[in-house]
Amino acid sequence: MSNHNPADNSVFIDEVHGQIQRKVKLLQFTHSATKAAAVMLLAAIVSLAIANSGLHEPFLELVHTKLGIVVGDWSLIMSAGHFINDLLMALFFLLVGLEIKYEMTVGELTNVRNAVLPILAACGGVLVPVLIFVLFNLGSPETIGGWGVPTATDIAFALGIMSLLGDRIPNGIKVFLSTLAVADDIIAILVIAVFYGHTPDFAWLAGAGVILALLLFLNHKHVYALSPYLALGTVLWFCVYQSGVHSTIAGVLVAFAIPSGSQINLHNFGAWSRNAIKKLSHAYNPDEHILAQKDYLHGVSALTSVASKVTPPAVKIEHGLYPWVYFLFLPLFALTNADVSLAGANLAEILSSPVFLGVFLGLVVGKPAGILLFSLMVVKTRLAPLPAGVTWRHMIGAAVLGGVGFTMAIFVSNLAFSVEAYVAAAKLAILIASLCAGVIGFLLLYLEAKRS
Repeated sequence: MSNHNPADNSVFIDEVHGQIQRKVKLLQFTHSATKAAAVMLLAAIVSLAIANSGLHEPFLELVHTKLGIVVGDWSLIMSAGHFINDLLMALFFLLVGLEIKYEMTVGELTNVRNAVLPILAACGGVLVPVLIFVLFNLGSPETIGGWGVPTATDIAFALGIMSLLGDRIPNGIKVFLSTLAVADDIIAILVIAVFYGHTPDFAWLAGAGVILALLLFLNHKHVYALSPYLALGTVLWFCVYQSGVHSTIAGVLVAFAIPSGSQINLHNFGAWSRNAIKKLSHAYNPDEHILAQKDYLHGVSALTSVASKVTPPAVKIEHGLYPWVYFLFLPLFALTNADVSLAGANLAEILSSPVFLGVFLGLVVGKPAGILLFSLMVVKTRLAPLPAGVTWRHMIGAAVLGGVGFTMAIFVSNLAFSVEAYVAAAKLAILIASLCAGVIGFLLLYLEAKRS
């Protein structure tokens, strides 16, 4: 007895193909930097609106709601805000770590000559903002520690703004900015790990070291299942959290332990799969119920199992995490951290404060100045040329976009200041500077695109 007639099979295959196409479109949508940036921007606007309305106090109560796990005498309790900043942001850092690993494995950071320009430009884009912030806050021990705030470029916002120009700008400038942002993230991660943790508890750090060693051992032994990495990664996060070093660093450490290779010999996979499909076509009997075709089902299971192992674990987790991080976790972070309340505040006093000026000018002036200065030094000393098709006018536009410092900058401001007024001034500076840098950088690149 036949299971399906040929027409039914054709319709079924078309339906499956349609489902696959829809999944591909969804993947493309959720991996769009422009859409991710738009969602985060909307969350930031909502946060500002709430902070300056009657909903601010109830919202703060919600953010300070306690969450946790209690097992006997042991408990892990944190506020909803800390849950977002310490746990969900660790997953953001895991994604950042995977992006850095990709660039170091097969991306721009593998070619030293191609990587020299954006890496050194990123260094300039960190050093000059630090100098500007320090100049404004040199005599203030309470605020000088905020020098790390204007050093980070927000990769999603910067690339999202640039992507609005589509093919009207050369691909080389997109690669330059994305590589610069990745290098910038590496520096920001090191700054957070070294300068913005508490005095570490070395017993917990030792525990984190043991867990990290186990993760690297699994990688060395070519363990490709994700579950042990995720389980040990959770333990690593807890050890780092308890140690006093900021727990988000655990995300980066886990990223570098997750295998980026394929479990399957790709050279042989094509021939093996073609042979397996040929065997399946011979094994299938259209006159017999599918449940009775054990050889056919066994062959399908084997083909499915092997095919699922072709994709590297690092790619699987990156594809799984990306939509959650950029369309939920980061918007939640923006919603709970961009809450600058100006009610009853002296706006003139805030705008003239050393913290505001240091952060604002560090991002709007220091970032582009540092990126361009170091880029000019690299090109003039012939360490590396400008990317193909890229002019210095393109470089100026990209350098200005480097001043869009949303996520990382706000994250560091929460760590850098203990006084709420300084945190608010820094956040306001970040928001205004990012808006200015985004608009000016876009216009510069747009005008250059129209010129050429």
